[in-house]
Amino acid sequence: MLVVGAGKVGLPKVAGLLDTGAHITVVEPQPSDAVRGWAGNALIELKERGFVPGDLDGIFLVVVATSSPALNQLVFSEAQRRGVLCNVVDVPDQCDFFYPAVVRRGDLQIAVSTSGQSPSLAQKLRLRLEKQFGPPYADWVKELGATRREVLKSSLSPEQKRELLQSLASRQAFEEMIARNSHTKGDSA
Repeated sequence: MLVVGAGKVGLPKVAGLLDTGAHITVVEPQPSDAVRGWAGNALIELKERGFVPGDLDGIFLVVVATSSPALNQLVFSEAQRRGVLCNVVDVPDQCDFFYPAVVRRGDLQIAVSTSGQSPSLAQKLRLRLEKQFGPPYADWVKELGATRREVLKSSLSPEQKRELLQSLASRQAFEEMIARNSHTKGDSA
């Protein structure tokens, strides 16, 4: 995977890609300390220079996040010529795929996409969802997973298992988990 540009727009794209486990090559003539740090820790491969068409050799997917429309167009055209999937950030006409705005709470992931029509709207919705689905959801999803494994191993009928799992995923069960956890934290203080 190639990322061309790791400035203000590209930096968060690279950060988001780090969790994928993909081999990431970043082409950036003036990398930030964060990008240099990732390269120093072997999380990415850094090419501290401008883009050259040969950077696309052997690449399956490229994300382009530069402030130069001419360079963005060059990378997009070259990617199209070579059959490389390309996403020029915030330019829907130069995208073979779109990034969703994602809220992550542990194993819970909520993605919002406008298919490139309005990245600003997707980001605003993501911010709303982050408030609605706060950090406690990470603990709840983890707890639900552990409980689900136990329920599935139990001798309950399939219908009873389904009903129990449905009830455990309710708003009321979430609120009870929050109350239980805040009571436990209050006892240990």
